[in-house]
Amino acid sequence: MNLIVNADKNWGIGKNNELLVHIPNDMKMFRNTTIGKVVVMGRKTLESFPNGLPLVKRTNIVMTKNKDYDVKGAVIVHSKEELLEELKKYPQEDIFVIGGESIYRMLLPYCSTAYVTRTDYAYDADTYFPNLDEMEEWKLTEEGEEETYFDIEYRFTKYEKL
Repeated sequence: MNLIVNADKNWGIGKNNELLVHIPNDMKMFRNTTIGKVVVMGRKTLESFPNGLPLVKRTNIVMTKNKDYDVKGAVIVHSKEELLEELKKYPQEDIFVIGGESIYRMLLPYCSTAYVTRTDYAYDADTYFPNLDEMEEWKLTEEGEEETYFDIEYRFTKYEKL
């Protein structure tokens, strides 16, 4: 299982249920990486998308405690156990965890690869991703060249679990 995230200098990932920064090249990388794959998210992440609709050309799996929650075009699960059972239907390499914070934290132990866009700025965030640099089982295995979008510096990185 994989995960994909954009994190700032302090591993911040969001504020008020919105991304901290919108970088077109990061959005393109996300789209190209996840198209035709399975994306796993929490309800709030889904609701942060345009019109709260599932991502097209992907299998969307949404976890929520709300038993009445229903979204056309998404598979809805209500517990970690139900989610893990649903994920058995798909090749592990095709699964991408896309947020938010509680879903990342819950599924991180099951992931083997993390695609992390590191933004070189400390934003005012209220949600965070676990700091992989402080976890000995995770190693930075790829680090792209620094890129710039207006005054935002960022780079694409890849972490793998040993």
